[in-house]
Amino acid sequence: MSSAATLKPSLAATANRSRGACVGLILDSSVAIAAERRGDTVQAFLERVIDTAGDQEAALSAVGVVERVHGIHRAETAERRARREAFIEELLSTVAVYPLTTDIARRAGKWMRSSRAAESWFHLLISLTVRPRSRWTTLC
Repeated sequence: MSSAATLKPSLAATANRSRGACVGLILDSSVAIAAERRGDTVQAFLERVIDTAGDQEAALSAVGVVERVHGIHRAETAERRARREAFIEELLSTVAVYPLTTDIARRAGKWMRSSRAAESWFHLLISLTVRPRSRWTTLC
């Protein structure tokens, strides 16, 4: 599979691309968490994403991976931990992960100082991870 998951074609995505709308998704950890909790497979999760947002590249932010791995280690039971770990490992083998670079970290630090949203630093980092890939959006 390519570095970012390529989802099945859809007319909506083609129309969106021709209008200059988003051409890719950074999958918010909350949607991945909800899918895993529902018992979805990664394939079912990505199909749900397609049904919701159309056919676009899908990727994760490194910050989102931190959130998911944190959830693995917070699991109350060995069974839940194993299920969460299997889900994230399959997801990581299916979609690209965009890194948190030094440049992104510097911009985030600057923006956090001038923003009252410093308590949402991880969302800021995710947004900055996407920014160099213009016209991407976060699926929440």
